[in-house]
Amino acid sequence: QVQLAESGGGSVHAGGSLRLSCAASGYTSGCHCMAWFRQGDGKEREGVATMYTCGGSALYVDSVKGRFTISQDNAKITVYLQMNSLKHEDTAMYYCAARWSASCGLEYNYRYWGQGTQVTVSS
Repeated sequence: QVQLAESGGGSVHAGGSLRLSCAASGYTSGCHCMAWFRQGDGKEREGVATMYTCGGSALYVDSVKGRFTISQDNAKITVYLQMNSLKHEDTAMYYCAARWSASCGLEYNYRYWGQGTQVTVSS
């Protein structure tokens, strides 16, 4: 079975940076969509960034454009989310997600999910 495991979360001051990682197992090749979602305490789940593993432009929610970057390693095993200029409003549990599709969007229609990693940004 496909499994996703997030890591890299932590606590930082506003203006700091973190890099989240999502390691995939159960597959190591092929083209698919990878995405990052987040959910703050008492808030709805929100799509943050997504990419197609065989190329194309990434898609970001407006609130993180210019600050966050989604990328992958050469083996397409690990997907990253580089987060710069962090704000208090970025505080949330961040989840990695995947689906076998060539249309990668920020909607919640992803089949595989990780357990999440907590990001806390202090003011």
